[in-house]
Amino acid sequence: MLQESNTIKDGIRAAHRRRRATLTPAQLEAAGAGLARHGEAWAGSVTGGRPATVCVYLGVGKEPPTLPLIAALHAAGHQVLLPVCEPGRELAWVFWTPETAFVRSRYAPILEPDGPRYGPDVAGEAAALFIPATAVDRAGNRIGQGGGYYDKFLGHLATAGKDIPLAAVIYDGELLSAGRIPAEEFDRPVPAVLLPSGFMPLDAGA
Repeated sequence: MLQESNTIKDGIRAAHRRRRATLTPAQLEAAGAGLARHGEAWAGSVTGGRPATVCVYLGVGKEPPTLPLIAALHAAGHQVLLPVCEPGRELAWVFWTPETAFVRSRYAPILEPDGPRYGPDVAGEAAALFIPATAVDRAGNRIGQGGGYYDKFLGHLATAGKDIPLAAVIYDGELLSAGRIPAEEFDRPVPAVLLPSGFMPLDAGA
């Protein structure tokens, strides 16, 4: 059953990556602007318009471009935490500013912020969390990049009793009908998605 589930997820992930590879610079720019506008608005609604700490990630290549969102959150007065991959599929976190440099990760094909690293206890105090995905269905089931870092991080938050408002970031067209994505015991459903066209709550766990 697990092998069948992984095969289905791998097929969806591969199809969406092929589709992402066809995106033009203009389409990426438009997507980034939409994610920044709607993501900053949602974070503001969660925090009541007050400055807070928000966890995001840097989209690379043809992933949904999140750098405009990161900059918008910072401009709104929020402290922005970005992830760093550590051994054992753990995530550390670095506070971002416009002066932060990015370096290639030693453990994943991504760029990571260079700076002092903090553990999940610091990220656990965030007011909102944006996480990567390659697809999400309307029941909240998510397909990540396949590394398992965020499933483990979300597990840490659940164990610590942290219920941080969160959204998975995907393109329009990557939100699938409920039941399209198989869910395993270790998978963590997401309650909402951020799309270039807007923020959308889901029936997570339905």
